[in-house]
Amino acid sequence: QVQLVESGGGSVPAGGSLRLSCVASGRIFSMYAMGWFRQVPGGEREMVARMYTSGSATYADSVMGRFTISRIQSGSTVSLEMNSLKPEDTAVYYCNLIIYGPTEYWGQGTQVTVSS
Repeated sequence: QVQLVESGGGSVPAGGSLRLSCVASGRIFSMYAMGWFRQVPGGEREMVARMYTSGSATYADSVMGRFTISRIQSGSTVSLEMNSLKPEDTAVYYCNLIIYGPTEYWGQGTQVTVSS
């Protein structure tokens, strides 16, 4: 059983910063990627940033240059540094892990609220 535990959400004013972290535990074999998605009420879950085991990363256009994803190679931890936050970044952020198969896992979500 794989578990993803997120931390670091909260409320900040526009222009502020937050750092999200996600720790994966359990029987993880052949990891492909870890990343972050977000979802607003009534909306679809969208990819924010993803890091592959190759070390490459991909970002949504809306966060490019403001958010940075990083992963600790020695463990199954991924972080998302979010700077210059905007009210439109307000959402529930979910950690995501994909292993070859493929099989996908999700965290429980953490709320990020950016006030104008």
